[in-house]
Amino acid sequence: MKSAEIGDVIGAERVLISDGGVEVKLLLTDSRRLKEPSGTIFFAIPTGRNSGVKYIDELYKAGVRMFVVPADAEIKVTEGMNVWYVHEVVEALQRMAMHHRMQFAYPVIGITGSNGKTIVKDWLVQMLGNEGRVCASPKSYNSQIGVPLSVWQMCGNDRMAVFEAGISEPGEMAKLREVIRPTIGLITNVGTAHDENFVNRRQKIDEKLRLFEECDVVVYCAEHSDIHSAIGDSMALRGKRRYVWGRSEDCNVRLLEMSSRGRSTIFTLSVEGAQPFEVCIPFSDRASQENAMHCVTVMSLLGYDYATIAARCANLTPVEIRLELDEAVGGSILINDSYSLDINSLGIALDYMDGVSQQKNRVVVLSDFVQSGMPEDELYSKVASLLKMHSIDRMVGIGEIISKNTRCFEGVVSEFFVSTDDFIRNCDLSKLYDSIILLKGARVFAFERIAKLLQHKNHETVMEVNLDALTHNLNYYRSRIKPGTKLMAMVKAASYGAGRVEVAQALQYNHVDYLTVAYADEGVELRRGGIRLPIMVMNPEEESFEDIVNYRLEPDIYSFRIMDLFARCVETKWLKNYPIHVEFDTGMHRLGFCGSDVDMLTERLAEKEDILKVQSVFTHLACAEDPAMDAFTQQQISNFESWSASLPGMKHILNSSGITRFPQAQHDMVRLGIGLYGISPEADVQSELRQVSRLVTRISQIKDIPEGDTVGYNCRWRAERKSRIAIITIGYADGLHRGLGYGRGRVEVAGTECPIIGSVCMDMCFIDVTDVDCHEGDRVVIFGNSDLLQRNATAADTIPYELLTAVSPRVKRVYYHEE
Repeated sequence: MKSAEIGDVIGAERVLISDGGVEVKLLLTDSRRLKEPSGTIFFAIPTGRNSGVKYIDELYKAGVRMFVVPADAEIKVTEGMNVWYVHEVVEALQRMAMHHRMQFAYPVIGITGSNGKTIVKDWLVQMLGNEGRVCASPKSYNSQIGVPLSVWQMCGNDRMAVFEAGISEPGEMAKLREVIRPTIGLITNVGTAHDENFVNRRQKIDEKLRLFEECDVVVYCAEHSDIHSAIGDSMALRGKRRYVWGRSEDCNVRLLEMSSRGRSTIFTLSVEGAQPFEVCIPFSDRASQENAMHCVTVMSLLGYDYATIAARCANLTPVEIRLELDEAVGGSILINDSYSLDINSLGIALDYMDGVSQQKNRVVVLSDFVQSGMPEDELYSKVASLLKMHSIDRMVGIGEIISKNTRCFEGVVSEFFVSTDDFIRNCDLSKLYDSIILLKGARVFAFERIAKLLQHKNHETVMEVNLDALTHNLNYYRSRIKPGTKLMAMVKAASYGAGRVEVAQALQYNHVDYLTVAYADEGVELRRGGIRLPIMVMNPEEESFEDIVNYRLEPDIYSFRIMDLFARCVETKWLKNYPIHVEFDTGMHRLGFCGSDVDMLTERLAEKEDILKVQSVFTHLACAEDPAMDAFTQQQISNFESWSASLPGMKHILNSSGITRFPQAQHDMVRLGIGLYGISPEADVQSELRQVSRLVTRISQIKDIPEGDTVGYNCRWRAERKSRIAIITIGYADGLHRGLGYGRGRVEVAGTECPIIGSVCMDMCFIDVTDVDCHEGDRVVIFGNSDLLQRNATAADTIPYELLTAVSPRVKRVYYHEE
């Protein structure tokens, strides 16, 4: 599409065209994911928490020349810009994708439902991809913005497309239907997600079914009676062909029998009453069984024979929708996105790699692209261009096809191996030391073996850190502050146990204004990790002043002694106007100047105004979360406002609870701490937050013990019945609080809470699994939701902060994005 055509396609109210001949190649909605400025059109989407208009100048400087903006946006139109003013930017994005969708006549499968959409989509791509390229939504791009970005990937080399569509409120699905225009519709199920936005469950089902109003056929499970009934009652779907699965005789794909064998499931099926046949999948959980049946039914609808369906079901592989960040050998960082490989998902992973701003070499390990639908020369030349665009220092190619196309990678430092085995046998791992390594491979190459080889720690106890949850919480608090109020994020104590550099990188990527650490060495680590944001040090010690100045950290000045010592250090460096932060003690009686110090403080700062520059003035609220202490908090606020009035610099007083409970005291900046990590004492706020850190381990052994036997040191726990106990690989050396033993604490196994019994040992502990169906090697969640974390904190007579920050450095942190 040429830029001259866009105005009519998106329904622009006003257009400013400098060059109508530009070919549109890429749609951009997130300024941080800019790949190639030439041919990119940016949709400046306004939200309740941000606006894309803010990033137009930045993108123009980077080379972008096409912008779609709200009709009332006031922007500086610079030479060479093409600008389209529209009533609704998201609607304009959808119109672009609708126009693109209409250029293609091959089958399109549209999937909706509450659970399993992404798994079913990815399994269908696995099962249908043998005959040629299947275009599909990357990860779980199923929203009002994600769907048009997915559909824009459609091209003439595809034989089919599979897109998922998700909604959260009435009126959304009709828009997605026009973008996807599926020829085959599939609904997985309807659960409780977003129930609060609909009058009842039936209204939500009816809304989801709007995706299928122009389909040729609808696929679903007949045993979901609410869906079956809604389809039967729908006027829009009346007369449409239905292709259903279930146990009843009138189902197109009839499930005659289902049995589990170890971790596999065997289905006995009959299609349209024909001879029964068997299908085996390598999964035994209920969700996978249902997801597989959806896929089998679609395969049957498309005319695949029984042997092909069975063979492809047997080869199904797990779908990981997480992009993980992990420690690796030789001081490296591993980005493990080895669950799928196509040109679009490679671009997304490289975008993420750009946000990991470690000052290290950048290495990409790639396998052959399987069924890309593109000529090899064209495909691998495009891959090489992507690598160059993202400044990759080294590429490792694995596979016979990529190894035959080495000429495409001229200008990229590369080495090639014909197989994963060849790489594992012959690679020189030292070449990957001190690097950021992106692992991206097609499933058949089993890159999980490479991940295991590269990972630094193999302790089965892991702290999983959800960076998408972190961003969600950040945006929630941003929605509670006024426009223009700056936000300081607390990353002290290794970001409340979640990890320093990786969390700081995510916060920097999401444009927070300041970071805060407790001690200078934490700030030094962030600087060495590539963090450029201003960093306040709350506990500056005289011995750390050299590092503070050398790494451009900003100290908290809380006493005249510290002020004089630091000013002397700055003077010896011949520096001027060094940024500092002045702390007042308004009632907590920790660090800080008192009200009686204000006059002298003002005078002394004036004397040092050429040496020290007051960047901000702040204080700590002692009990902002406690309504019973609101009078005390109001007095703190009043003291602060009075004492700080004569001082220069930004003012900030509010912590996480203060942000939500005392919005009138936002001043110039707020400090976000525990709330950022998903914990709030306020029930209404807690319901809006997501837990960032999940501590998990594994069952090492399971034992049956008779009634009356004791467990653990000192024999202090005795079985009151015949019991089944599990030994799990976590102890107090990993940070598990010893006070949680003897039945006080709980963990989660297979969705069931189990008591910790006996004493907590240094490296392991015991849990009672008598009433739980579990096995050795199964996963155990120590904490993964705020409710369990809070209850365990109460049981240990402490607070969630301590349980989070106590997790030992020997516990590996794994960072991931959900999509």
